[in-house]
Amino acid sequence: MAVGARSGHGEPEKHTGQTDEPAGAAGGEAPHEAGSSPAGGRNDDGREPAGTDDGGRDDGGRDDGGRGERQKQRSFWKELPILVGIALVLALLIKTFLVQAFSIPSESMQNTLQRGDRVLVDKLTPWFGSKPERGEVVVFHDPGGWLGETPTTDNGPVAGGLQKVLSFIGLMPSAEEKDLIKRVIAVGGDTVECKGNNEPVTVNGKALNEPYIFPGNTPCGDKPFGPIKVPQGRIWVMGDHRQDSLDSRYHQELDRFQGTVSEDQVVGRAIVVAWPVDRWSTLPVPDTFDQPGLSAAAGSAPAALGLAGAVPLVLWRRRRILRRDAGALREAAPAATPRG
Repeated sequence: MAVGARSGHGEPEKHTGQTDEPAGAAGGEAPHEAGSSPAGGRNDDGREPAGTDDGGRDDGGRDDGGRGERQKQRSFWKELPILVGIALVLALLIKTFLVQAFSIPSESMQNTLQRGDRVLVDKLTPWFGSKPERGEVVVFHDPGGWLGETPTTDNGPVAGGLQKVLSFIGLMPSAEEKDLIKRVIAVGGDTVECKGNNEPVTVNGKALNEPYIFPGNTPCGDKPFGPIKVPQGRIWVMGDHRQDSLDSRYHQELDRFQGTVSEDQVVGRAIVVAWPVDRWSTLPVPDTFDQPGLSAAAGSAPAALGLAGAVPLVLWRRRRILRRDAGALREAAPAATPRG
């Protein structure tokens, strides 16, 4: 073959003394060490160097998933006290302004309520000016001397402390508060009376039909009363178990209010039996308290309306008479004038 001819593969010819080393080596540059890369973070072939991550750190190919989970767990435990605090504040607000649980400690409201029942008491509507009404079951503070000296039970430091905490936030009835629960029979301005001998209780002269009274009891038992005029701002209360309830009947001599309770002492109206579950029920107002003429205000309403309607009628009639008399005087005036 002639000298200088090229092969058909298109490869460059090697001149005498030329080696396969790259040009950079011939220029005196040191070859790159194993595991290193040239400037720019890439190898000569343009690929990322092996054994490094994005942060330029060799971690053996491990990821930080476990560390992220631990950070999430730590953030949850940091937020847990905040969540508990918010829950306690909400529970306290509900107890103060909305509803509160109370436990029934006696049989004075049988069979409507049994000993050990838990009732929910509406505390919201009184904030908007709502007053106790006839027929409602209400919880009220001891007006003074109704409960006397009640024995205290020692539940131990742990159980007692837990009960105090739960009762403070409204999740459990308090063992220290002296509250009573009765039915409102009469309100301020009413006249209430019971003559005994199985006679019914009357409010403003209207007899009450009381199917909620404990079976076998009489309307006022062995304690007749009245007639009593209930002062304004006060209520007359009685238990449904009339023979086992120290209510307004038994405290008439306690003070000048004759056994009535101030509306300011009322905590709220019991609206539902919440516990036990098999006794869940609402506490509506019995129909007997809706009978016409029961309210003293309603009884005086017809007279007031009649008087209000009569006043314009009388004024109109008087004006008509005055106009008629004035017309008669004008007609008679020419005839009485003397002629000149």
